[in-house]
Amino acid sequence: MRLMAKWQDSWDLIAPSNNRGRRYQLRIGGELVDVVRMGQGDPLVLVPGLAGSWKLVMPIARRLAKDFEVISYSLRGDRFPKVRPDRPQQGNLDLGSHAYDLANLIEQLGLEAPTVFGVSFGGAIALETAVEHPSRIGNLILNGTESRFRSTLGASIARRVLERYPLPPDSPFVNQFFNLLYGRKPDPSPIVDFVVDRLWETDQKIMAQRLAQLESFDVSDRLWRVDVPTLVMAGSKDVIVPPNRQRELAREISGAGFETIEGAGHIGFLTHAGEMSRMIRRHVSTAKAASV
Repeated sequence: MRLMAKWQDSWDLIAPSNNRGRRYQLRIGGELVDVVRMGQGDPLVLVPGLAGSWKLVMPIARRLAKDFEVISYSLRGDRFPKVRPDRPQQGNLDLGSHAYDLANLIEQLGLEAPTVFGVSFGGAIALETAVEHPSRIGNLILNGTESRFRSTLGASIARRVLERYPLPPDSPFVNQFFNLLYGRKPDPSPIVDFVVDRLWETDQKIMAQRLAQLESFDVSDRLWRVDVPTLVMAGSKDVIVPPNRQRELAREISGAGFETIEGAGHIGFLTHAGEMSRMIRRHVSTAKAASV
């Protein structure tokens, strides 16, 4: 009964609101990826982070679906983490490849310059797309992102461990690293279980490969190409990408806005989904009014 209750809590966080969402697959880069759509209104493409795929961003997707048609998807490697000879290896991908995938997704869905909202690793993908495929994006929203990845000792250690040692889902080492996402030690709650369960659905080798992909990420000399309304949102307690570095990103993008989410860590899109959703609605509404 206890396991069933925990499963129900997780499903309540993942399930599309009022069962109006739909899920299907598209072929991107030679691989089938999940696509999830829900809500009605102007399209908003939600790019997931390094681990957890679209399931991890469902709580804020459900909130945003009250005002937008929210579209999220799985990155290459999320559905088929094991290396097979008929699929490109993740190690051969970089942020440019993920950006091409996002641009391809937008084209296949027939979206005309939608709002793109990227969180963490997904923010890096969204930013790379904005500078390399600018015509595909009409509005850019970033959270937990900076223009150039700055490796830390903790990230380097985590990458090496994920690469070399098979770990159980209850690994104290990695779960302690996951706790950094909150900016503090989280209190026990259904969302804590939800985060750990979703993150471990991504193969640890894929996590390590994406950390490696981030190490070469740098758009600092290309930010002048970003020519759409842009909002950067930072958690005040984000220790992964501190708010001062995200503020610096906003300053480097012409006309970009910056908002601080008080008390939020790196996953404010989960812990502070309501506040973040309000910021996004306000930004999109302001940008839309300015374009008339």
